[in-house]
Amino acid sequence: MRLSVLDQSPIRSGGTAADAIHETLELAQSCERLGYHRYWLAEHHSSRGLAGTSPEVLIGQVAARTSRIRVGSGGVMLSHYSALKVAEQFRVLETLFPGRIDLGLGRAPGSDQRTAWALAAGGGMRDIEQFPQQIADVVAWLHDRLPERHPFAGVRAMPAGPTSPEVWLLGSSDASAIYAAEQGLAFSFAHFINADGSGPPVTQLYRDRFCPSPELAAPMASAAIWAVCAETEEAARRLQRSRELALVRLYTGRYGPFPSVEEAESFPYTARDLAIIEHARGRTVAGTPDTVCAQLEAMARAYAVDELVIVTITHDFKARVRSYELLADAFNLRG
Repeated sequence: MRLSVLDQSPIRSGGTAADAIHETLELAQSCERLGYHRYWLAEHHSSRGLAGTSPEVLIGQVAARTSRIRVGSGGVMLSHYSALKVAEQFRVLETLFPGRIDLGLGRAPGSDQRTAWALAAGGGMRDIEQFPQQIADVVAWLHDRLPERHPFAGVRAMPAGPTSPEVWLLGSSDASAIYAAEQGLAFSFAHFINADGSGPPVTQLYRDRFCPSPELAAPMASAAIWAVCAETEEAARRLQRSRELALVRLYTGRYGPFPSVEEAESFPYTARDLAIIEHARGRTVAGTPDTVCAQLEAMARAYAVDELVIVTITHDFKARVRSYELLADAFNLRG
Protein backbone atom coordinates (compact mmCIF):
# COMPACT_ATOMS: atom_id res chain seq x y z
CA MET A 1 0.00 0.00 0.00
CA ARG A 2 1.16 3.53 -0.77
CA LEU A 3 1.26 6.18 1.94
CA SER A 4 1.25 9.87 1.11
CA VAL A 5 1.19 13.09 3.14
CA LEU A 6 -1.17 16.06 3.42
CA ASP A 7 0.50 19.02 5.11
CA GLN A 8 -1.68 21.89 6.32
CA SER A 9 1.37 23.93 7.49
CA PRO A 10 0.11 24.21 11.08
CA ILE A 11 1.11 27.13 13.30
CA ARG A 12 2.10 25.87 16.75
CA SER A 13 1.19 27.71 19.94
CA GLY A 14 4.31 29.73 20.76
CA GLY A 15 5.52 29.45 17.16
CA THR A 16 5.08 31.65 14.12
CA ALA A 17 3.62 31.30 10.63
CA ALA A 18 7.17 31.48 9.29
CA ASP A 19 8.11 28.53 11.52
CA ALA A 20 5.19 26.60 10.02
CA ILE A 21 6.35 27.20 6.45
CA HIS A 22 9.93 26.20 7.19
CA GLU A 23 8.71 23.07 9.01
CA THR A 24 6.71 22.17 5.90
CA LEU A 25 9.90 22.23 3.84
CA GLU A 26 11.82 20.18 6.40
CA LEU A 27 9.04 17.63 6.81
CA ALA A 28 8.75 17.16 3.05
CA GLN A 29 12.42 16.28 2.79
CA SER A 30 12.08 13.81 5.66
CA CYS A 31 9.02 12.19 4.09
CA GLU A 32 10.82 11.69 0.80
CA ARG A 33 13.68 9.92 2.61
CA LEU A 34 11.10 7.79 4.42
CA GLY A 35 9.51 6.54 1.20
CA TYR A 36 6.18 8.41 1.08
CA HIS A 37 4.64 8.59 -2.39
CA ARG A 38 3.12 12.11 -2.53
CA TYR A 39 3.39 15.32 -0.55
CA TRP A 40 0.32 17.55 -0.80
CA LEU A 41 0.06 21.15 0.42
CA ALA A 42 -3.26 22.53 1.67
CA GLU A 43 -4.88 25.93 1.11
CA HIS A 44 -6.36 27.96 3.95
CA HIS A 45 -6.84 31.71 4.27
CA SER A 46 -6.91 34.26 7.11
CA SER A 47 -6.23 31.51 9.65
CA ARG A 48 -4.41 31.87 12.96
CA GLY A 49 -3.71 28.15 12.97
CA LEU A 50 -2.73 27.23 9.39
CA ALA A 51 -0.10 29.08 7.37
CA GLY A 52 -0.44 27.50 3.91
CA THR A 53 -2.28 30.05 1.80
CA SER A 54 -0.58 29.34 -1.55
CA PRO A 55 0.00 25.66 -2.34
CA GLU A 56 1.13 26.59 -5.84
CA VAL A 57 4.07 28.52 -4.30
CA LEU A 58 4.95 25.89 -1.72
CA ILE A 59 4.81 23.10 -4.32
CA GLY A 60 7.68 24.71 -6.20
CA GLN A 61 9.75 25.06 -3.04
CA VAL A 62 9.10 21.49 -1.91
CA ALA A 63 9.74 20.03 -5.36
CA ALA A 64 13.02 21.97 -5.63
CA ARG A 65 14.21 20.50 -2.32
CA THR A 66 13.27 16.91 -3.23
CA SER A 67 13.91 14.66 -6.22
CA ARG A 68 11.54 11.68 -6.24
CA ILE A 69 8.35 12.29 -4.27
CA ARG A 70 5.32 13.59 -6.14
CA VAL A 71 4.32 17.08 -4.97
CA GLY A 72 0.92 18.70 -5.31
CA SER A 73 -2.00 20.64 -3.93
CA GLY A 74 -4.39 19.23 -1.42
CA GLY A 75 -5.95 21.29 -2.78
CA VAL A 76 -6.36 24.48 -4.77
CA MET A 77 -9.77 25.94 -3.88
CA LEU A 78 -10.87 26.45 -7.47
CA SER A 79 -13.99 28.51 -6.75
CA HIS A 80 -11.77 31.48 -5.86
CA TYR A 81 -9.82 31.54 -9.10
CA SER A 82 -9.68 31.70 -12.87
CA ALA A 83 -9.40 28.23 -14.39
CA LEU A 84 -6.85 29.56 -16.89
CA LYS A 85 -4.62 31.00 -14.16
CA VAL A 86 -4.66 27.72 -12.22
CA ALA A 87 -3.79 25.81 -15.38
CA GLU A 88 -0.94 28.22 -16.11
CA GLN A 89 0.49 27.91 -12.60
CA PHE A 90 0.52 24.13 -12.81
CA ARG A 91 1.87 24.08 -16.36
CA VAL A 92 4.84 26.08 -15.05
CA LEU A 93 5.30 23.62 -12.18
CA GLU A 94 5.05 20.64 -14.53
CA THR A 95 7.65 22.22 -16.82
CA LEU A 96 10.04 22.68 -13.91
CA PHE A 97 9.39 19.24 -12.37
CA PRO A 98 8.01 16.98 -15.14
CA GLY A 99 6.18 13.86 -14.03
CA ARG A 100 6.09 14.85 -10.35
CA ILE A 101 3.24 17.38 -10.03
CA ASP A 102 -0.32 16.74 -8.79
CA LEU A 103 -3.14 19.26 -9.10
CA GLY A 104 -5.67 18.51 -6.38
CA LEU A 105 -8.82 20.64 -6.68
CA GLY A 106 -11.37 21.40 -3.97
CA ARG A 107 -14.62 23.33 -3.89
CA ALA A 108 -14.68 24.42 -0.23
CA PRO A 109 -13.68 28.04 0.47
CA GLY A 110 -10.79 27.15 2.82
CA SER A 111 -11.80 30.24 4.75
CA ASP A 112 -14.73 32.14 6.23
CA GLN A 113 -17.18 33.76 3.81
CA ARG A 114 -15.83 37.28 4.34
CA THR A 115 -12.33 36.14 3.44
CA ALA A 116 -13.72 34.31 0.41
CA TRP A 117 -15.30 37.59 -0.67
CA ALA A 118 -11.96 39.38 -0.25
CA LEU A 119 -10.19 36.71 -2.33
CA ALA A 120 -12.61 37.41 -5.15
CA ALA A 121 -11.88 41.17 -4.84
CA GLY A 122 -15.45 41.87 -3.75
CA GLY A 123 -17.03 39.82 -6.49
CA GLY A 124 -17.90 36.82 -4.34
CA MET A 125 -17.15 33.17 -4.94
CA ARG A 126 -18.39 31.58 -8.13
CA ASP A 127 -21.68 29.71 -7.85
CA ILE A 128 -21.20 26.05 -7.05
CA GLU A 129 -23.07 25.24 -10.26
CA GLN A 130 -20.04 26.59 -12.16
CA PHE A 131 -17.60 24.22 -10.45
CA PRO A 132 -17.90 21.27 -12.92
CA GLN A 133 -17.28 23.62 -15.84
CA GLN A 134 -14.30 25.15 -14.04
CA ILE A 135 -12.84 21.67 -13.60
CA ALA A 136 -13.39 20.85 -17.26
CA ASP A 137 -11.76 24.13 -18.29
CA VAL A 138 -8.69 23.54 -16.11
CA VAL A 139 -8.21 20.04 -17.55
CA ALA A 140 -8.76 21.26 -21.11
CA TRP A 141 -6.22 24.07 -20.68
CA LEU A 142 -3.68 21.71 -19.11
CA HIS A 143 -3.89 19.53 -22.23
CA ASP A 144 -4.50 22.29 -24.81
CA ARG A 145 -7.83 20.91 -25.96
CA LEU A 146 -10.52 23.51 -25.39
CA PRO A 147 -13.56 22.73 -27.57
CA GLU A 148 -13.85 24.78 -30.77
CA ARG A 149 -17.06 26.38 -29.55
CA HIS A 150 -15.63 27.32 -26.16
CA PRO A 151 -15.77 31.11 -25.64
CA PHE A 152 -11.98 31.10 -25.07
CA ALA A 153 -11.04 28.67 -27.84
CA GLY A 154 -7.57 29.47 -29.06
CA VAL A 155 -6.35 30.72 -25.69
CA ARG A 156 -3.48 28.52 -24.47
CA ALA A 157 -2.15 27.82 -20.99
CA MET A 158 1.60 28.22 -21.25
CA PRO A 159 4.23 26.87 -21.10
CA ALA A 160 3.17 23.98 -23.32
CA GLY A 161 4.92 20.65 -22.88
CA PRO A 162 4.72 16.90 -23.39
CA THR A 163 3.54 16.07 -19.84
CA SER A 164 0.77 17.38 -17.61
CA PRO A 165 0.00 17.32 -13.88
CA GLU A 166 -2.07 14.47 -12.48
CA VAL A 167 -5.49 15.94 -11.61
CA TRP A 168 -7.39 14.89 -8.47
CA LEU A 169 -10.69 16.05 -7.04
CA LEU A 170 -10.82 16.22 -3.26
CA GLY A 171 -14.03 15.99 -1.29
CA SER A 172 -15.89 14.91 1.82
CA SER A 173 -19.27 14.23 0.16
CA ASP A 174 -20.67 12.60 -2.95
CA ALA A 175 -20.70 15.79 -5.06
CA SER A 176 -16.97 15.89 -5.79
CA ALA A 177 -16.95 12.10 -6.23
CA ILE A 178 -19.56 12.41 -8.97
CA TYR A 179 -17.71 15.28 -10.66
CA ALA A 180 -14.49 13.22 -10.60
CA ALA A 181 -16.24 10.15 -11.98
CA GLU A 182 -18.02 12.00 -14.77
CA GLN A 183 -14.84 13.78 -15.91
CA GLY A 184 -12.56 10.75 -15.57
CA LEU A 185 -10.36 12.16 -12.81
CA ALA A 186 -8.80 10.70 -9.68
CA PHE A 187 -10.65 11.18 -6.35
CA SER A 188 -9.53 11.47 -2.73
CA PHE A 189 -12.05 11.34 0.13
CA ALA A 190 -11.30 13.54 3.16
CA HIS A 191 -12.00 11.09 5.99
CA PHE A 192 -10.20 13.44 8.40
CA ILE A 193 -13.03 15.93 7.76
CA ASN A 194 -15.98 13.55 7.46
CA ALA A 195 -15.84 10.24 9.33
CA ASP A 196 -19.60 9.64 9.54
CA GLY A 197 -19.33 6.39 7.58
CA SER A 198 -20.26 7.87 4.21
CA GLY A 199 -16.69 7.72 2.88
CA PRO A 200 -16.59 4.11 1.64
CA PRO A 201 -20.01 4.34 -0.10
CA VAL A 202 -19.04 7.67 -1.68
CA THR A 203 -15.77 6.20 -2.95
CA GLN A 204 -17.65 3.19 -4.32
CA LEU A 205 -20.11 5.57 -6.02
CA TYR A 206 -17.10 7.21 -7.69
CA ARG A 207 -15.90 3.84 -8.98
CA ASP A 208 -19.37 2.80 -10.15
CA ARG A 209 -19.92 6.01 -12.13
CA PHE A 210 -16.39 6.44 -13.45
CA CYS A 211 -16.09 7.35 -17.15
CA PRO A 212 -12.65 6.74 -18.67
CA SER A 213 -10.83 9.82 -19.94
CA PRO A 214 -7.72 10.36 -22.09
CA GLU A 215 -5.71 10.76 -18.89
CA LEU A 216 -7.22 8.02 -16.73
CA ALA A 217 -8.50 4.71 -18.09
CA ALA A 218 -9.70 3.33 -14.74
CA PRO A 219 -10.79 4.87 -11.41
CA MET A 220 -8.03 5.90 -9.00
CA ALA A 221 -8.95 6.74 -5.42
CA SER A 222 -7.42 7.41 -2.02
CA ALA A 223 -8.58 8.39 1.44
CA ALA A 224 -7.05 11.10 3.63
CA ILE A 225 -6.77 10.04 7.28
CA TRP A 226 -5.66 11.93 10.40
CA ALA A 227 -3.18 9.75 12.30
CA VAL A 228 -0.50 10.07 14.96
CA CYS A 229 2.06 7.43 15.96
CA ALA A 230 4.26 7.17 19.06
CA GLU A 231 6.34 4.48 20.75
CA THR A 232 3.64 3.84 23.38
CA GLU A 233 -0.14 4.08 23.48
CA GLU A 234 0.08 6.56 26.33
CA ALA A 235 2.43 8.86 24.40
CA ALA A 236 0.15 8.74 21.34
CA ARG A 237 -2.93 9.54 23.44
CA ARG A 238 -1.12 12.54 24.95
CA LEU A 239 -0.24 13.83 21.48
CA GLN A 240 -3.86 13.31 20.44
CA ARG A 241 -5.08 15.65 23.18
CA SER A 242 -3.67 18.66 21.34
CA ARG A 243 -5.83 17.83 18.33
CA GLU A 244 -8.87 17.39 20.55
CA LEU A 245 -8.48 20.89 21.96
CA ALA A 246 -7.81 22.27 18.47
CA LEU A 247 -11.11 20.77 17.26
CA VAL A 248 -13.00 22.10 20.28
CA ARG A 249 -11.72 25.58 19.51
CA LEU A 250 -12.55 25.19 15.83
CA TYR A 251 -16.15 24.14 16.45
CA THR A 252 -16.79 26.75 19.13
CA GLY A 253 -15.29 29.72 17.29
CA ARG A 254 -12.22 30.04 19.52
CA TYR A 255 -9.68 29.94 16.73
CA GLY A 256 -5.98 29.96 17.40
CA PRO A 257 -2.64 28.19 16.92
CA PHE A 258 -2.31 24.45 17.44
CA PRO A 259 -2.18 23.95 21.24
CA SER A 260 0.46 22.15 23.26
CA VAL A 261 -0.27 18.96 25.19
CA GLU A 262 0.06 20.96 28.41
CA GLU A 263 -2.56 23.47 27.23
CA ALA A 264 -4.88 20.62 26.32
CA GLU A 265 -4.44 18.84 29.63
CA SER A 266 -5.15 21.98 31.68
CA PHE A 267 -8.05 23.28 29.56
CA PRO A 268 -11.40 23.65 31.43
CA TYR A 269 -13.60 21.58 29.12
CA THR A 270 -17.36 22.03 29.25
CA ALA A 271 -19.85 19.23 28.70
CA ARG A 272 -20.31 20.50 25.14
CA ASP A 273 -16.55 20.46 24.59
CA LEU A 274 -16.34 16.86 25.77
CA ALA A 275 -19.16 15.89 23.42
CA ILE A 276 -17.24 17.44 20.52
CA ILE A 277 -14.15 15.45 21.49
CA GLU A 278 -16.09 12.20 21.70
CA HIS A 279 -17.67 12.78 18.30
CA ALA A 280 -14.30 13.68 16.74
CA ARG A 281 -12.50 10.55 17.92
CA GLY A 282 -13.84 8.65 14.92
CA ARG A 283 -11.76 10.98 12.74
CA THR A 284 -8.50 10.21 14.54
CA VAL A 285 -6.19 7.18 14.45
CA ALA A 286 -3.67 7.23 17.31
CA GLY A 287 -1.43 4.65 18.95
CA THR A 288 1.71 2.58 18.54
CA PRO A 289 2.91 1.66 15.06
CA ASP A 290 1.25 -1.77 15.26
CA THR A 291 -2.06 -0.26 16.39
CA VAL A 292 -2.08 2.49 13.80
CA CYS A 293 -0.93 0.17 11.02
CA ALA A 294 -3.77 -2.27 11.75
CA GLN A 295 -6.37 0.52 11.81
CA LEU A 296 -5.10 2.10 8.61
CA GLU A 297 -5.06 -1.25 6.80
CA ALA A 298 -8.66 -1.83 7.90
CA MET A 299 -9.64 1.62 6.63
CA ALA A 300 -7.91 0.99 3.31
CA ARG A 301 -9.92 -2.21 2.96
CA ALA A 302 -13.15 -0.37 3.82
CA TYR A 303 -12.43 2.26 1.17
CA ALA A 304 -11.06 -0.39 -1.24
CA VAL A 305 -8.04 1.83 -1.94
CA ASP A 306 -4.33 1.10 -2.12
CA GLU A 307 -3.26 4.60 -1.10
CA LEU A 308 -3.84 6.58 2.10
CA VAL A 309 -2.93 10.24 2.54
CA ILE A 310 -1.82 10.84 6.13
CA VAL A 311 -2.46 14.09 8.00
CA THR A 312 -0.41 14.40 11.19
CA ILE A 313 -0.16 17.50 13.40
CA THR A 314 1.56 17.64 16.77
CA HIS A 315 2.67 20.65 18.78
CA ASP A 316 6.19 19.27 19.01
CA PHE A 317 7.61 19.24 15.47
CA LYS A 318 10.05 16.45 16.34
CA ALA A 319 7.13 14.30 17.48
CA ARG A 320 5.43 14.98 14.14
CA VAL A 321 8.47 13.86 12.16
CA ARG A 322 8.83 10.84 14.44
CA SER A 323 5.20 9.87 13.86
CA TYR A 324 5.81 9.75 10.10
CA GLU A 325 9.02 7.76 10.70
CA LEU A 326 7.26 5.15 12.82
CA LEU A 327 4.47 4.82 10.28
CA ALA A 328 6.94 4.46 7.39
CA ASP A 329 8.75 1.69 9.24
CA ALA A 330 5.48 -0.07 10.12
CA PHE A 331 4.55 -0.14 6.43
CA ASN A 332 8.12 -0.84 5.30
CA LEU A 333 8.02 2.13 2.94
CA ARG A 334 11.78 2.25 2.61
CA GLY A 335 12.00 -1.46 1.90
